[in-house]
Amino acid sequence: MIIVVDYGMGNLRSVSKALESLGASVRVSSDPTDVAGAEKLILPGVGAFPAAMRELAARNLVEPIKASIAQGTPYLGICLGLQLLFDESEEGEGAAGLGILPGVVKKFSFNSALRTPHSALKIPHMGWNQVVASQKSKVKSQKGCPLLDDIPDGSFFYFVHSYYGDPADRSVVALETDYGGPFAAMVWRDNLYATQFHPEKSQTIGLKLLKNFIEL
Repeated sequence: MIIVVDYGMGNLRSVSKALESLGASVRVSSDPTDVAGAEKLILPGVGAFPAAMRELAARNLVEPIKASIAQGTPYLGICLGLQLLFDESEEGEGAAGLGILPGVVKKFSFNSALRTPHSALKIPHMGWNQVVASQKSKVKSQKGCPLLDDIPDGSFFYFVHSYYGDPADRSVVALETDYGGPFAAMVWRDNLYATQFHPEKSQTIGLKLLKNFIEL
């Protein structure tokens, strides 16, 4: 059973429907017991980092999520579900995250005084962007990450976000994309997988990534 964590934020329905269309057994739940006993765990999310952490804490979901990851349960974070893995975020007045991956979630910042293409970039970053294997972990991301099986390097995925995770350990970056500069589009460490893009909104190639997660 795949548990999609319900903490009152995020596109839970579209994620669960995508998984069900691929034949997965799925339950959307805010029950800490379900999270603790999940065979696989997905944390989606759309919204503000500080509010998300408050909602996770209010539902007593923080420790079950951390314990589940620590014991080796396959975890997939989507968008905000990636950002929440880090130590803290610049969003709002700042907030502590789950602290599973060292690093900070940063806001896109472009120097509009420079006459470069970057000055025309909009926030939020919204739309299709090409992702490529990180140069610092190219062998690992291309040959080792099971979620990337049969997904060509240079594929396009759909993004909607104003902030991005900046890992202290760059070796966890499996995929990068460029929006005013390169940033982590996907992180991977052992049983922990997370994407800044939305696979459930990324048509055939996104469904392939979700299918790979189902088949872990």
